[in-house]
Amino acid sequence: MGGAIGIEAHAASAAPWTLRRVVTAGVIGNVLEWYDFAVYGFFAPILAAKFFPDADPRVSLLAAFVTFAVGFLMRPVGAAIFGHIGDRYGRARALIFSIAMMAVPTVLMGLLPTYETIGIAASVLIVFLRMCQGIAVGGEFTASIVFLAEKGAARRRGFFASFSMFGATTGTMLGSAVGGLLTSVMSAEALASWGWRAAFVSGIAVAVVGIVIRRGMFDSPSKTAVTSPLAVAFRDHGWQVLRVLGLNVASAATYYTIFVYAATWVSQTTTLERAVALNVTTVTILTFLVVLPCAAWLSDRFGRKLVLCVGMGSCLLLAYPLVTLMHAGVVATTAPAQMAFGALLALQMASIPAAMTEMFPHAVRVSAVSVGYGLAYALFGGTAPAVATWLINRTGNDTVFAWYLVGLTAISLVLALSITDRREHPLS
Repeated sequence: MGGAIGIEAHAASAAPWTLRRVVTAGVIGNVLEWYDFAVYGFFAPILAAKFFPDADPRVSLLAAFVTFAVGFLMRPVGAAIFGHIGDRYGRARALIFSIAMMAVPTVLMGLLPTYETIGIAASVLIVFLRMCQGIAVGGEFTASIVFLAEKGAARRRGFFASFSMFGATTGTMLGSAVGGLLTSVMSAEALASWGWRAAFVSGIAVAVVGIVIRRGMFDSPSKTAVTSPLAVAFRDHGWQVLRVLGLNVASAATYYTIFVYAATWVSQTTTLERAVALNVTTVTILTFLVVLPCAAWLSDRFGRKLVLCVGMGSCLLLAYPLVTLMHAGVVATTAPAQMAFGALLALQMASIPAAMTEMFPHAVRVSAVSVGYGLAYALFGGTAPAVATWLINRTGNDTVFAWYLVGLTAISLVLALSITDRREHPLS
């Protein structure tokens, strides 16, 4: 207890420039990693044809989205590996290793021969590279959440911790913006031939920019004798790990439905062109980014539980009406509906990083948060586009997946009502 309070006091007394550098390192790293991880989803229709050809394009697309989900299934593996590094050897070291690991498979995706050239080997290789991406991002995001939360004073912990989500979502928005730009300025033939490759090969920036920025950054001292943080987390804090999983199932599915799947869904089930749908998604993500820090500040002021429940309750009531409006096929209706959904999602997600961090002691914090969060996104986040595609194909109802989001939101809302608000307590 005393050691953890000492860490808290040390973080609070850090010089302002140190805190700015910490936030910059956390945000920039997340931007770069999540651009690399999310760009796959925005080029899913092209990747479907290139790596999973089938007479029925819906089957190809489903296969591409299943591969998208595979990356998420590997996140708990990355969480266990990098959580151990973060708890045993320092948060910063885990962050540096994870960002280096992300660059290689992303660049290789951009250079990979297609099914037409090497047959089934192309399908196998892109799945393998997606798995490697999943391991890397599984160690990145939650380590950065803990890293930032431990640096901010208790009264601003929610605000500081939210910057990890801000950075990750900015990376997702960058992927959407690049996808929209390339789709707008290139012919369909050029985009399918080599344009999509440029988006992946640019991931080399991860290794160069990210490592330079994070080199030598300030870190919490590790003063634990725990040799297996993950085992201790499950032994002593198993219910809290499950609570982290439950808190995130709704936001995981909704995030990847609204920010990744929506552009493909809108362009395939309405008259809106894909470039327009991608631009609407980009503006929606921007809306999320504007609301997120404001909602995180509210969680510091009025409590994590209140902000969580208001955000989840709003999504529960409005998910189906908003999805129906998004399906209208008119920009004047689709864009406001999707932007409103993005704002409500930000309200739901803003206080989750700090709330998760506050559940665990320093010795197991990265491992416990990483595995609980990673499992939620493995089971419900990465699979969301594939589940939505399958539900539509199965029922013939283009908006049926909204009820899936409603059901998951109900589960998360029940878990949110059960948490204890620790926003004014020292991390211990």
